[in-house]
Amino acid sequence: MIRSCVFLTAAVLALGLGGAARAADEVPDLFAPEITTTPAATGWYLRGDVGYTGWTGDEGAGYTAYDAGGAVTARGFDDARFSHPVSYGVGVGYQVNDMFRADVTAETFRDRFNGDVDFGGACVAGPAAAACGSKSSAVYRGVGILANGYVDLGTVVGLTPYIGAGVGATQLRWGDVSMTAYCADGGINCVGGGSGRYDGRNSWRFTYALMAGVSYDVSERIKLDVGYRYSDIAGGDMFGPAPDGSGSIRGDDDGFSRHEIRAGLRISLW
Repeated sequence: MIRSCVFLTAAVLALGLGGAARAADEVPDLFAPEITTTPAATGWYLRGDVGYTGWTGDEGAGYTAYDAGGAVTARGFDDARFSHPVSYGVGVGYQVNDMFRADVTAETFRDRFNGDVDFGGACVAGPAAAACGSKSSAVYRGVGILANGYVDLGTVVGLTPYIGAGVGATQLRWGDVSMTAYCADGGINCVGGGSGRYDGRNSWRFTYALMAGVSYDVSERIKLDVGYRYSDIAGGDMFGPAPDGSGSIRGDDDGFSRHEIRAGLRISLW
């Protein structure tokens, strides 16, 4: 009788433990995150971007002056200031597979330059020690074309980090540069001040860029793209002699290192 009770008790415990185990297997783990990967489809896409350059690099500008005797004076502006432009871009690209894509982009931006020069000479209508200087200002515009390649590092819960690089050219169009001479003591007739209006120059500049960012799948065909881009535009001609032939001053810039935060949309065409 006792042996039968023992067997009966063991059977009941076994059935109870087995049922509890099955119940535990059936209860969903509420704390485990749902992680999915979404392979990218191949095909063409369009893109549009807006960028803000809130940080400057090694921008600078200088000028070369020639006097009647043939002497040459070359120096940089003592205080060259470039405002922070907003850029706008569009492009077309192709998603090769879930890892590689490439596109061609065109963008434009507009900026302003202001610079001061302390010539250190005397002013005609002031004390001999009065400093002579000049203030300059101009507006310039850029239109850039880049061929870019990217590596997508995998998609997790709709987010795809990426890195990329691009190479191309930028046409930089300088507006006329206005130079106004002044005396530090308020006098007039700064000797060698170079007052005048000088023709701005246009030139194509070699440009390269490095990018990193992350895209988010808004839908199957639309991706929101946010990232950082560093671009370097080579230096070149800035302005030339005055239109009326007075004065012989030319200027050039050192190029532009641009640190941008960019945001945009990519729309798949498949």
